[in-house]
Order: sequence, then C-alpha cells, then structure tokens
Amino acid sequence: SGGHINPAVSLAMCVTGRLKWTKLPIYILAQLLGAFVGAAAVFGIYYDAFMEYSDGKLEVTGPNATAHIFATYPAPYLSLINGFADQVMSTAILLLAIFAIFDTRNNSVPKGLEPIAVGLLIIVLTCSLGMNSGCAMNPARDLGPRLFTAIAGWGMEVFTAGNNWWWVPIVAPLLGSVLGAMTYIIFIEIHHSDPQSGEENEMHGKYELTNM
Repeated sequence: SGGHINPAVSLAMCVTGRLKWTKLPIYILAQLLGAFVGAAAVFGIYYDAFMEYSDGKLEVTGPNATAHIFATYPAPYLSLINGFADQVMSTAILLLAIFAIFDTRNNSVPKGLEPIAVGLLIIVLTCSLGMNSGCAMNPARDLGPRLFTAIAGWGMEVFTAGNNWWWVPIVAPLLGSVLGAMTYIIFIEIHHSDPQSGEENEMHGKYELTNM
C-alpha cells in the first residue's frame, strides 16, 4: 500500500495525481481502523495504570485527565483560529518535505532510507510545533483514538472539550496537506528538467511511497 498511514498524505497524493481517487476511501478507512485498534491496545496494556492514576474515573479535563494521551486537545490559551492555523502550517510543512524526500529528481534521500527521513521529519515537527495542541498532522491518528475514548469510558466530552476542538485536527491537516503539496509542485517540481520515460515511471512509484 505504500504505508501512507495518514489520510492527509493520501489526499495530497490524490490531488496531485500520485494516487487513484478510488483508493482514497479504502486508505482512510484502514488508517482510522488502525488508529482505533492502536488506541485500544494501549488502553488494554495500561488499563491498571489508568485505573490507579485516576481512581477508576476516566477524565477528559482536570488534574487527572488522561484523554489527551490518545488524542490532541488545545492548550488553555489556544484559540480555535490559532489552533487551525497551527495544524494547517505543520501539515503543510510535513507534506512539502515528504514530496521532497521522495522526489527522485532532487538530491534525494538514499534509497531505502526514506522511512527514517520521514520519521525524523515528524520528530522535528512535533518538537517544534507540538506545544499548542500536540501536532496531530493526521486526521486518523486523532479521530480514531478519540472515537475509542468516547466508547471506552471518557464519554462524549472528548468531542466538546477545548471549545469543540475535535474537528480542527481533522479539517486543518487535510487543508494543510494540499497546500504543502501544491507549494512543492509550484515552486520546485515544475522547475525540474523534463524526465526521461523510465525516470518518470520511477518517480511515480516513489510518490506512491512503495518503498515504505
């Protein structure tokens, strides 16, 4: 599948012609399911720790809140507008850099090391832009665990906390991904020299992230 993991990445690939639109719903469904199961696994493994920490009560806000372990929530000072801009910017940078990493006509990352480069990129973005709201950059990584917490004991407050924050890490990364991808294409990719036929096919395969 190429290991997209992130609906924002898959959407950007579709918008730029790197992935068929018919595949997008399947990718997103699998990504959401994977995030949901991952959250369930974490909760199961650390169930006793959760119960001990919160005296058996799973809270979304307050001093014993634990919902933020699974999904992103805004810092107390963060407005929805600022948080939306935060997510658009961080995801745009993510996609711009991913396109650069997998562009064979760049001075690209050595073949086989692309996943390491993407992992380091995510670490850098999380460390530099994660203070406001956790730097989701991935609708599935946020919505999947949020759905799990809603049914696992935290309740529907997971959708109302933070001034109804839940939609921001879904919509903003999708918008940011397209912005980042188009920025790369307009300012970098279209200025490459025309590729040979074989090189173009190789580039298309790289953009599918098949090496991951």
